[in-house]
Amino acid sequence: MTQDPLFQPLQLGAITLPNRIVMPPMTRSRASQPGDVPNALMAEYYAQRAGAGLIVSEGTYIAPLGKGYAWTPGIHSPAQVAGWRTVTEAVYAAGGHIFAQLWHVGRLSHTSLLGGRQPVSSSPIQAEGVNVFIAGEDGTTPGFVQASAPRALSIKEIGEIVDQYRAAARNAIEAGFDGVELHGANGYLVNQFIDSNANTRTDAYGGTLENRLRFLREVTEALIEGVGDAKRVGIRLAPLTTLNGCVDDDPETTYLAAAKLLGELGVGYIHIAEADWDDAPVMPVEFKLKLRAVYPGVLIYAGGYTAERARDAVSGGWADLIGFGRPFVANPDLTERLRVGAPLALHHRDTLFGGGARGLTDYPTMVKEAA
Repeated sequence: MTQDPLFQPLQLGAITLPNRIVMPPMTRSRASQPGDVPNALMAEYYAQRAGAGLIVSEGTYIAPLGKGYAWTPGIHSPAQVAGWRTVTEAVYAAGGHIFAQLWHVGRLSHTSLLGGRQPVSSSPIQAEGVNVFIAGEDGTTPGFVQASAPRALSIKEIGEIVDQYRAAARNAIEAGFDGVELHGANGYLVNQFIDSNANTRTDAYGGTLENRLRFLREVTEALIEGVGDAKRVGIRLAPLTTLNGCVDDDPETTYLAAAKLLGELGVGYIHIAEADWDDAPVMPVEFKLKLRAVYPGVLIYAGGYTAERARDAVSGGWADLIGFGRPFVANPDLTERLRVGAPLALHHRDTLFGGGARGLTDYPTMVKEAA
């Protein structure tokens, strides 16, 4: 097994990752209330999965207006930073590495989550048919509702959000994270600037491809400044997923340009979210090879990978790391299961969002199953 491509070390900036397996960001909505503060339960959850070469935290909103779902953690208040420190300390004690995924949902929110304020976006376009997860009137019963109609950000407000990303990156380092990942995928705010059908601006942030990538560039530069090292910054992109109403007219041209830009900025990795639902668009290997050609850093792919597909991807040279999302939910020892070819447990859908330890930290390891 020493020649297994998934279990070769990889250098990511100053960090040596022991294997090529990534636990990607997954919203679990367990932050303590009030204040959306990371807690001991979350620390236990992440520490249980520290066998991954790299953990990327669940989406963590950078400012109050960046929140899009109930009970998700933030990283803008002192209490939130202190809460995340308990998480990172637990992960490091278990031998792991963890980046914070920084998140602004933009238009994918609801006024009830924003103190009655209207969501913001690149443009005043509602994400029709897209639901967000909110707390019920009793504060505990969850439910999904149509995302509220957004308003377009002013130039001044765009600058303020860039500053919020910089501050969030500094907070992440204060909380002890190894680095930060920008959520630029799946229809959230950065994606709302990049994709042509979500951006109808006629100023410096819209129209041409260079203009649509301007917000991505400015936020990435702010994150690099905030953490003090470009290699401690990763970017998640989703060229073909069309999630949450974001579609680009020419995704290959757009995302090759984005990858080239990020390579010039020197970021440590690009994390590609592939579509993983039935009849989803397939990302051709030819596209992946083009990304490899224009971007010199580490490339992560995630989206419905089996162990066999992951090994082929790394052996093929177009992927360096592979994210396994839902398998990590039900298999805290997923890395060891992949190493020995053990069967994988299945997660319980009704415990994914909200609640307590059930469906979060109570999935057994192989050792506990055998006992």
